[in-house]
Amino acid sequence: MLKFHPFSWHFALASRLQHWRSSTQLMHDRLLGSVLVILLGLLPYLENAQTGIISLVVTVLWLVLWLTEPVLPQQPLLLPLFVYWLVAILSVIFSPVPLAALDGLIKLSLYFGVFVALARMVGKGWRSILVGTYLSTTLIVGGYGVHQSILGAQELATWTDPTSELAGITRIYSFLGNPNLLAGYFLPAIPLGLVASWRWSSSGAKILAGLVSAVSVYGLLNTYSRSALLGLVASGCTLTILLIFWWGKKLPPWALPAFLGGASLVTTASLLAIATVRTRIFSIFWGSGDSSNAFRLNVWLSVLKMIQSRPLLGIGPGNRAFNLVYPLYQRSNFSALGTYSVPLEITVETGIVGLVVYGWLLGTVLVQAWHKLLALRLDRDGEGLWIIGSLSALAGLMAQGLFDTVWFRPPVQILWWLCIAILCPIEQAEPR
Repeated sequence: MLKFHPFSWHFALASRLQHWRSSTQLMHDRLLGSVLVILLGLLPYLENAQTGIISLVVTVLWLVLWLTEPVLPQQPLLLPLFVYWLVAILSVIFSPVPLAALDGLIKLSLYFGVFVALARMVGKGWRSILVGTYLSTTLIVGGYGVHQSILGAQELATWTDPTSELAGITRIYSFLGNPNLLAGYFLPAIPLGLVASWRWSSSGAKILAGLVSAVSVYGLLNTYSRSALLGLVASGCTLTILLIFWWGKKLPPWALPAFLGGASLVTTASLLAIATVRTRIFSIFWGSGDSSNAFRLNVWLSVLKMIQSRPLLGIGPGNRAFNLVYPLYQRSNFSALGTYSVPLEITVETGIVGLVVYGWLLGTVLVQAWHKLLALRLDRDGEGLWIIGSLSALAGLMAQGLFDTVWFRPPVQILWWLCIAILCPIEQAEPR
């Protein structure tokens, strides 16, 4: 039976370029891996345009390697990824602002290019190098955040309700310039650092990874990002449940409820013990009584009207398309640069079709990760802890993304794809 593969068209080109590739050292995987290390290492310090240039280099290097590969990449995730990219192209074609949407499509394509490059290199044994690069630079970012929390930092924007008792608190932002963005950057470092401190063999590496996790928790709390606090809880709960599942055969049946109950009590008590964090958490439940809540509610109502106007394919990807279309629907005095909700943003950009396809993509990731975790658990292979850490990181980012859209910014978006690459590395399959 013939098997359809969405990328099979390049077979003829690959055979022509195969000899050239084998004689060209610049196209070696080590070059691609090195550029990815540079990208992850400099991610918190780069402007968006600079990140885009490095991402373009990564994408071109991967394309050249892929087009000349002697075997097909084996990864079920590539199909929904490719379909979502096609949906994004259609949304650009039918967009009311096609040129602005084209800019968003280019950014989306670069993110996908970075992902497949990360997945390729993880599949070739670069996981610890890539994660180690991220954790190392996170320690520098966190160190500067600690400095700001102690000595203070200039407020670059109105991040707190000026009428609340939190007015004037220091919300750290380190090198990223925004506390919510910094919190999103910290989220994956916490579970990945914990796993690395357990799995890495070197004592120095273990200490570094554990320190990164601790600094990241401290830094996240001092960003006072409510959505990130929810993400921290979601990540911690996911990590706890999966670890109990991992060691389940060695634990008594009451271990899961006991651990969950104890962890909930400790987490709640710890958060409520810090007065400013306690106030920030309770403000979530103030509804429109909190200015930030009221702002989001009004933006969401306007965004729902945008979705209602273009339900199938949306307005096209990217913030430029959103900035041109949103003013036509916005309520007075409620201008916004995004929807403040990732599911809403995906729907407004690529419509209900895009949301369904992205759900398919995410579902594929989770199913693959779960099956791999079950197999590793059966063999008692400690590599399963990396699956647990990455799933916990994704859970945290998804929880934060329900109420914020820093997920679309390069420092968070690339880390999202790094976690997925750990869960779904690309491996080589059948010869052509």
